[in-house]
Amino acid sequence: ERFMDSQLMINSSYLPYVLSQMGNNDNKSYLNPIRTNETNPTIVMFTTIAGLTGVVITLALILIITSSMEVIRRSYFEVFWFTHHLFILFFIGLVLHGVGRIVRGQTLESVKVHNPDECHSQFETWGKNGTNCPEPVFAGNPPMTWKWVVGPMILYVCERLVRFYRSQQKVVITKVVMHPSKTLELQMKKKGFKMEVGQYVFIQCPSISQLEWHPFTLTSAPEEDHLSVHIRIVGDWTQALYTACGGDKTVVLDAWTLPKVAVDGPFGTASEDVFRYEVVMLVGAGIGVTPFASVLKSVWYKHVQENKNVFTKKIYFYWLCPETQAFEWFADLLQSLERQMMERDMSDFLSYNIYLTRWKDAEAAHFRVQYEAEDDPITGLKQKTLYGKPNWDNEFSAIATQHPGSKVGVFLCGPMALATALGKQCISHTESGTEFIFNKENF
Repeated sequence: ERFMDSQLMINSSYLPYVLSQMGNNDNKSYLNPIRTNETNPTIVMFTTIAGLTGVVITLALILIITSSMEVIRRSYFEVFWFTHHLFILFFIGLVLHGVGRIVRGQTLESVKVHNPDECHSQFETWGKNGTNCPEPVFAGNPPMTWKWVVGPMILYVCERLVRFYRSQQKVVITKVVMHPSKTLELQMKKKGFKMEVGQYVFIQCPSISQLEWHPFTLTSAPEEDHLSVHIRIVGDWTQALYTACGGDKTVVLDAWTLPKVAVDGPFGTASEDVFRYEVVMLVGAGIGVTPFASVLKSVWYKHVQENKNVFTKKIYFYWLCPETQAFEWFADLLQSLERQMMERDMSDFLSYNIYLTRWKDAEAAHFRVQYEAEDDPITGLKQKTLYGKPNWDNEFSAIATQHPGSKVGVFLCGPMALATALGKQCISHTESGTEFIFNKENF
């Protein structure tokens, strides 16, 4: 609009108009890319490279940002996934945006003989005899965006090629377990696969979608001869995988009827650092307990194998769950660990607290009747389930008292609200002498 206003201004006493009229003759440079009075902003927008690419990259960016909202990301993941691939269109438009050289300026040679600070007020005498201000010369800079984009794009293409190569590697599903809380456990084997605790992989199922890759935390330990993931059925893709694996069937599937899957990874998370601390707090919320399944399994294997390199001496484990059904698959692991640690007289190594944050009246009555039983009525563990939410201030104070002067690694896999609360607790209780170091991953 400023270019157009300057071109249409019928007043030779204004500098913008004078600059717009320069370059009308042949072999002369110009500053204003609009060279005619027969124009309007819409024509410029859709008949110039800068205008067209500007519209494309703006629309792409608007779609990418709006589809990133949590309500879209959680309820319509496919919309979020596919819309984000408009970044390819965005970067192509960004690279081409300056090809027309619509933004122009005075050349370096011209600046040496025509100083804009001194000559801008003498525009009526530019180029005339006796003046120190010859007519300025203008040119457009060549597009430079590609220099900043080409490096990341090469890295991205390399990553996609690696993912394609990994997707062609054979993955065998060795076991499928349908847990009561509609959580699907897949145990798989892949040649040459190596992992660390707390890592995650991307999984693709071609029979469901050729393009979609979804991240899942590994629940197996590095010491095991297979990799496993626990997948909670919460969306279209997970429901389709659940059905493909026989989740809605009563017949037993054999290996030939299981869907083909591809695995890319593993990829690192903050949980990898868990063994760097002598004292560790593990906090999982709901399905966010999955990375700690790998951690607890690995710790146990290291102690069974009498690994002298295990630096971790004490683990405090907290699991917050909104419903009793979600306890079922992970309680089996805790029961096994509890039993084996008692046999080895290692009961003090792992302290765990399980919190039920929501319950029904009928369930509460049952829990009250069964509370005096030796084992917990929900999990079957010796440690009784707690109701409500933890008092984090009391928990951090107790750990700081038990381990004065220690560095305590706090690891969370859960929602942002819980991360904010724990982050504040780590800061406030570090002053007491025990240093709490916060590590998080959010879902």
